[in-house]
Amino acid sequence: MSESPIRILVVEDFAPFRAFVTSALDQYPEFEIIGELSDGLEAVSKAAELNPDLILLDIGLPSLNGIAAARRIREHSPQPKILFVSGDLSPDIVEQALSTGAAGYLVKSDAGRHLLPAVRAVLEGEHYLSSSLSGFQVNHNAPQHPDFHGLSKPKQVTSSLAKGETAGRHEVVFYSNDRQLLDRLSRFIAAALNAGDGAVVVATGTHQQGLVQRLEASGVDVAAAIKQSRYIAQDAADTLSSFIVNGMVDAGRFFENFENLFLKISSATQGKHPRIALFGECVDLMWKQGNAEAAIQAEKLGSQLSRKNAVDILCAYSMGVQGVMEEEAIQRICAEHSAVYRK
Repeated sequence: MSESPIRILVVEDFAPFRAFVTSALDQYPEFEIIGELSDGLEAVSKAAELNPDLILLDIGLPSLNGIAAARRIREHSPQPKILFVSGDLSPDIVEQALSTGAAGYLVKSDAGRHLLPAVRAVLEGEHYLSSSLSGFQVNHNAPQHPDFHGLSKPKQVTSSLAKGETAGRHEVVFYSNDRQLLDRLSRFIAAALNAGDGAVVVATGTHQQGLVQRLEASGVDVAAAIKQSRYIAQDAADTLSSFIVNGMVDAGRFFENFENLFLKISSATQGKHPRIALFGECVDLMWKQGNAEAAIQAEKLGSQLSRKNAVDILCAYSMGVQGVMEEEAIQRICAEHSAVYRK
C-alpha cells in the first residue's frame, strides 16, 4: 500500500502566481494540493480545519498579512510546516517571517528554479533560505518553534537593504488603469532622481506625460534632471523595434540599446555608487500583440541586465489584455521577477 501524499495548502492572493505554484507541484504524485486560498484570515481557519503537512504562505495578503497569519496558525495548528513564498527582500521582513517558526523563505523570483528544492528541504526538516538572500545566514540547528530566530542578519547589511531594497531588483506591476500604474511608477522614478541617481523611462507618450506631471507635482525638477542627463525618456514602440528581429528579441541589440542609455546617464549621476532606475513597457506591447514568448525572453534578458549593471527595473502589464495570454505565460513572467505588484 503506497504512502499517503503530502498535503499542501497554498495561500497566495495573486491568481497567476498561485496557479504557477499549484501546477508546478501537481506534477508530482507525492504532493496533494488540498486548498488554494487568497486571504490571510481564511488561511488561519483552513489550516485548523484541514491540518495540512505544509503551508506555502505569501506575505502581502488581504485581511491579515502572512506573518500575522503564520503566528495565529502556530497558536492553533502547530503541526504544519510553513514555507513563505514572497517577493519581499527586506531583511527585517525575512527575519520577522522566520521568527514565526516558519521553516523557510523562498523569494518569488527564485521559484521558477527552486520551488521544488525548497519544498522538499522543508519537508525533510531543513531550514531553507532563498539564494537571493545570500546576505543572511541560517542556523540549521535552531529549534523550530514560535520563537525561532535561526536567521541571523550580518552587521554589514547596508542602509538600502534595511529599507527593503537590494541590488539588481527586477519588479513587475500588473495594473487595471493608468492611475494605478502612475502611482507606483512616479514613486519608483522619484526615489532615484531624489537620490541623485539616474532614470530611464521607456514608455508610451501618454505615460511619459503623465509621469512627468506626477513627478513635478511631487517636487521633482524633471527639467533639471533632463539637462543633467540623469533622466532619459524613449518611446516604447520605437525602442521595441530596435531589438525585435522576426518577432523575437535579439539579445545583442537589446543589451546594446539599454547599455548605451546607461552610459549616457552614468557620468552624470552623483554618489560613490550611482544606480539607475529603468521603467519599460516594451513587454506590454509584446503582450498586447499576443507575443508571449518574446515578452518572456525580454524578461529573462532584463534579469541579466539588472544583475550585470547597477540597475533596478520596473516592468508593467495592463490587466485589460490579460485574456490574450495563456495562463502558463503569465506564471512564467511572474517567476522572472523579484517582486510582483497587482492592482
